Amino acid sequence: MENKSSFLVWPLPALLTWLLAWVAFFALGHIVVWWLALLLAGAASSAASLWGNSWWRRLLIAAGFPLSFLVLSASQLPAWGWLLPLALLLLIYPLNAWRDAPVFPTPLHALKGLAEIVKLPDQAPVLDAGCGMGDGLRALRSELPQARLQGLEWSWPLVIASTLRCPWARVRRGDIWLADWSGYQLVYLFQRPESMGRAAVKAATEMQPGSWLVSLDFQLPGVEATACLQGNSRHKVWIYAMPLDDAERG
Repeated sequence: MENKSSFLVWPLPALLTWLLAWVAFFALGHIVVWWLALLLAGAASSAASLWGNSWWRRLLIAAGFPLSFLVLSASQLPAWGWLLPLALLLLIYPLNAWRDAPVFPTPLHALKGLAEIVKLPDQAPVLDAGCGMGDGLRALRSELPQARLQGLEWSWPLVIASTLRCPWARVRRGDIWLADWSGYQLVYLFQRPESMGRAAVKAATEMQPGSWLVSLDFQLPGVEATACLQGNSRHKVWIYAMPLDDAERG
């Protein structure tokens, strides 16, 4: 896990597990029958999934070896062919984005009721920080149709997909943590729990009084929410008015 071994930053646990599982499979293949070698290598990769510090990372670690084996078996690619699906994954989800949230879409009606709490003027600039394929932008538009919506995403393929799905929004490629949030009257996040402390500090230091931070599912640590929407789906929407006086700044 990342909190135990600082040098094993994500996605190194996944890459090392997949590589070692293939090494074990080929090595065991000289000793036992192939199906037993496959089972043993698969069991090892499943055990190594404990390196992941969230369920989706554990799933990625455990599933990488068996999925790559199935791809190779079905397509009869050479042994190095398991790198092809990895290359596709890296194209869609670049390495420096793996520490943020995976591509989980915002349900269309998850933000229902937001406009009743957050009162924004017409053409207010609103940012979906980490917009993925544009589902968050679509949910924001359903609640804030008069807002000037913008999306920020690091992955080029996802930027293209979001641009095509949301032609009424301005979508650009960029790092959400390096971007300046001070010009937005609302910033929307669907990140992961480990990112929320960083989001609290960034919002507290950059966002202007009277603006809003909205987070799907995950709360800001050490900060009391202004409001919480729930009941529209299995998700909760945490709403924070600026300034965040209680946010951790260190």
